[in-house]
Amino acid sequence: MALLEIENLVVEFQTSTGAFRAVDGVSLKVDPGEVLAIVGESGSGKSVSMLAAMGLLPWTAKVTADKMVFDGQNLLGMSGAQRRQIIGKDMSMIFQEPIASLNPCFTVGFQIEEVLKIHLGLDKAARRKRAIELFEAVGIPNPAERLNHFPHQMSGGQCQRVMIAIAIACNPKLLIADEPTTALDVTIQKQILDLLMRLQREHGMGLIMITHNMGVVAETADRVIVQYKGRKMEEADVLSLFEAPKSDYTRALLAALPDNATGDRLPTIGELFNQGAAQ
Repeated sequence: MALLEIENLVVEFQTSTGAFRAVDGVSLKVDPGEVLAIVGESGSGKSVSMLAAMGLLPWTAKVTADKMVFDGQNLLGMSGAQRRQIIGKDMSMIFQEPIASLNPCFTVGFQIEEVLKIHLGLDKAARRKRAIELFEAVGIPNPAERLNHFPHQMSGGQCQRVMIAIAIACNPKLLIADEPTTALDVTIQKQILDLLMRLQREHGMGLIMITHNMGVVAETADRVIVQYKGRKMEEADVLSLFEAPKSDYTRALLAALPDNATGDRLPTIGELFNQGAAQ
């Protein structure tokens, strides 16, 4: 049985000129222990799709789907209170820009212990012990001391590790990583990816990796979904996608990578996509 299964997801936002459809009929599923990559340009609806599944979109969003089931539970029929019992515990998310996602008014220790208090009901001593264990697991040095730091006192890579520690605090069944290596240097990117894959293997989590980086897809994914303008353009196992992409857009996406450049000028995805569609 699939861990998460979504059919015909549509997300619309009301604007002054009418409804804007950010996600248009996307379907996906991820199995326990599987790594699914969702790839596409900025604005393709990747993050919005997963925020809809998490129930974290603002009230201005209209979310509809034929099916949205997590671990056998119908997410569409849940109240907000029921959804909050799952989110952060069984289904968790690493958000973009960790500095912005962490609350600057509280120490990182308080923020991770709050998750443990709400979802696991641990007492103060147990929360502190678990928080130190989590910081050690994600490679934060001097974890007991670091728990007392505020986000601005830590580097971008360390804040990303804090976000990962918060996300895995309750051993979730599904972890959604939204651009987990954005704005990090190459060395830290590899460390974060290696950390995520190690944690995924150790805990047997389902993992959804949202990214625009095809190198990340090649290194981590079992299956790949390619999105463009809110629609799913293609779905395939990672080897098939790179060796024999079926969609014109996927071919354009791969051809626009610097490693695939054949001339002095790197063509845009739009140019390649339009060429393919015209043929």
